Amino acid sequence: MPVAFSQGFTPHPKISYASAAPTGVASEAEYLEIGLREPVDPAALRAALDAALSPGLDVLDAVVATGGGLAERIEASRWRIELPQVEPELLAKAVAAFSAAEQVQVERMTKQGRRVFDARGAVITIDVSASSVTPSGASAVPCAILELVVRQVTPSVRPDDVLSGLRVVAGLEPPVAPKVIRLAQGTLTTQGAIVDPLDADRDGATIGGH
Repeated sequence: MPVAFSQGFTPHPKISYASAAPTGVASEAEYLEIGLREPVDPAALRAALDAALSPGLDVLDAVVATGGGLAERIEASRWRIELPQVEPELLAKAVAAFSAAEQVQVERMTKQGRRVFDARGAVITIDVSASSVTPSGASAVPCAILELVVRQVTPSVRPDDVLSGLRVVAGLEPPVAPKVIRLAQGTLTTQGAIVDPLDADRDGATIGGH
């Protein structure tokens, strides 16, 4: 695959990720942008990348970037957070308190050091969905499910920041580690829906270097 490289003393492949998922988080919607030296067939590129990755990492599509960088198209993400051993009613009360607050200040260590920021303003929607039940031996364990859409801001507001916010406003302390999955990311519509950032490029026939 003819990947393009940057100029200078330490050339590196022209590969960039937009809003990569935090460590330890599952995802069904990650995107990357690759600069190539020459045009290639998108289907062939997808197959080559998919074959090079470990099982469980699947490349679903490749398209020509016809205008605008990928980072400009990622405005929000939709997340699903499963909280084993948390009752849905308890989560619903915490979510109500979080939603009613104008700001929810949380603290996190960043590359710039420890920072305090608002976890509420970036959250567009936050809902408790129908609970699932996780079997544990002879008994059933409740598992509350949180679904939210979070706007891309700086510093970024991650799912663990929202959980920290729920702890701040309602004292919610999940007894076990949550399972976090990114379901989608892309352009945000006025209705709050997330549109695949590659939709505008679906008609491209080849991928060219740029």
